[in-house]
Formats: sequence, C-alpha cells, structure tokens
Amino acid sequence: MAKIYYQEDCNLSLLEGKTIAVIGYGSQGHAHALNAKESGCNVIVGLYEGSPSWAKAEAQGMKVYTVAEAAKMADIIMILINDEKQAAMYKSEIEPNLEAGNMLMVAHGFSIHYGQIVPPADVDVTMVAPKGPGHTVRSEYLEGKGVPCLVAVHQDATGQAKEKALAYALAIGGARAGVLETTFRTETETDLFGEQAVLCGGVCALMQAGYETLVEAGYDEVNAYFECIHEMKLIVDLIYQSGFEGMRYSISNTAEYGDYITGPKIITPEVRENMKKILSDIQDGTFAQRYILEMSPAGGQVQFKTMRRLGTEHPSEKVGKEIRKLYSWNNEEDKLINN
Repeated sequence: MAKIYYQEDCNLSLLEGKTIAVIGYGSQGHAHALNAKESGCNVIVGLYEGSPSWAKAEAQGMKVYTVAEAAKMADIIMILINDEKQAAMYKSEIEPNLEAGNMLMVAHGFSIHYGQIVPPADVDVTMVAPKGPGHTVRSEYLEGKGVPCLVAVHQDATGQAKEKALAYALAIGGARAGVLETTFRTETETDLFGEQAVLCGGVCALMQAGYETLVEAGYDEVNAYFECIHEMKLIVDLIYQSGFEGMRYSISNTAEYGDYITGPKIITPEVRENMKKILSDIQDGTFAQRYILEMSPAGGQVQFKTMRRLGTEHPSEKVGKEIRKLYSWNNEEDKLINN
C-alpha cells in the first residue's frame, strides 16, 4: 500500500521565505491561495489581464499580478487553470520566468504526463491534488479539517521536491486528512478513468437511463427523479461513511437483495469490456489527443459545446430544477454554480 503522510510528516518551515504563486482563482485556485495564506505562507495570485477573478481575489485580500509577473516573483508556482489552457500559458508566461531551483506544481498530472508541458531540468516538478472540489477544500480548512490529497514528484532538481510538496499539502489543509503518495502517471490515468467510467460519465448516464426508463413506462416524472437521481446522494453518502457493507446494513433487505441480483445485469461483461477500452484510450493517449484537439482553436469546442447543451436539455434537468426549489437548502445550488 502506498505511504500516507500526515501533519507530523510535513514541515511547513520549508516554505518560509518563499513566494507561492497560485495561477488561477477558480474553484481550486481560490481555496489553495486562501488556505496557504491563512497558514502563514507568502501567497500571490497570477491571472490574465482582464480576468473577472482579479477584483474578487483582491477583495479577499490577495495580491494579484499578471501570470508572467507572478511567475517571475515566485519560488513555487502552482498552476490551477483548465488543462486545455495550461500548455500555451506555460510557454508564453511561465517558462520564460522560471529560475533554477523553482518548483512548478500542478493539481492534476494531465499536461505533464501527456507532454503538453516539458519543464527544464533545473526545476522541481510536483503535484498536490486534493481529492475534492475547491469549495470543499476551503470549507473543510475553515472547519479545522482537510480534504485528502495525492502527492507526486515528476522531477526532483533540488533534492527536496517531495518535502516541499508535502509542506504545500499541509499549508492547504490536506495533511490534516492524509496525503497519499503516488505518481503522475497513476494519478492522471486513474483520475481520467474514474471521471469517465464511474463518477461522471457512468453515474450520470446510469441515473438518466433509469429516469428515462420509468418515465417511458408511464410513471410520474417527479417519482422518477426522486428514485433514480435524488436518492443517489443518500446511497453514496452511506458508502462514503462506511463502505458497501455499511450501506447495505442501512438499507432494507429488499433493497439489498435487489442489489445483489441486479447489479450484474447492469454491469455486464460487455460493459466491463467497454471500461477496459476506455482505460486503454487513456493509457495510450488517444483520449488526451482527442480532447486537446477538440479544445484547440482548430477544434473550436464544437462537439464539446453541443454535448454540454444537450446535457442541459435532458428532461430530468427541468424536473430536478423545480424539485430543488422546494428543498430547505435551495440556495446551495446557486452558491455552487457562482463559486
């Protein structure tokens, strides 16, 4: 089993006297910057000129510079912008301002693993990847807790790359929960596979297919939404808290029996073969090449934007939006989208 590091394994003093530049101030960016600043680190934010996040970051007490300026001032540079934008931004704004001994960091290994960014040999290249969205990284930190992180070293030019990365993980709160050692390859490929086959692609398609099946059979849309979409969170929370065994202990015998006899009918040998093909396309770079082309000026994001539009037009989205208005926590959706 891979080693897990905790607070006592991390030395925050390794960041003393160093300037950390957080590039980007979106979901992850704002959480990393604010958490590290409140942990006593010297943090600045790098954004493109005209960024709508500029005023927000300044209002939250951050010193903001252009990406090039921030990179030139920094000893540690954490890139927290979208994968498809990283290579061009790195080439024009960061690479010319790197100095020997600097540490380049990412929270997802995509650009490094697939060769979109090739750092010089005289800088450390590390990853600290929180296993949760940015708003959770921030809220857990404020509650004195943390979101578990992954840590990996791609290049150790100074001999202290891992130790400094662990100090960064402590600064953003991750070491409070645990920091699991991994590699760039493992993080990138398992993260993409998990997102596509299970967490996003798999779960969303499964919930929508269940909803469609009930509605097509003549059942009310609200009932279909509750049974196939709303209750997913209840089950996942139980699994999160106590594993599959704990979840099955908490549900009825009827539900547990149905679980055992029906799961194999959904996840058939054909589905498993499709999963293996998904993983193969991630491992050999097929998915990365397709994604990079789609998001490039030449690709124009035509297919991506079409799929996004079609996703928002699914009938369950309209029903769900009306149902969620009735919840006592109905303002949380707006907060999530706006943050």
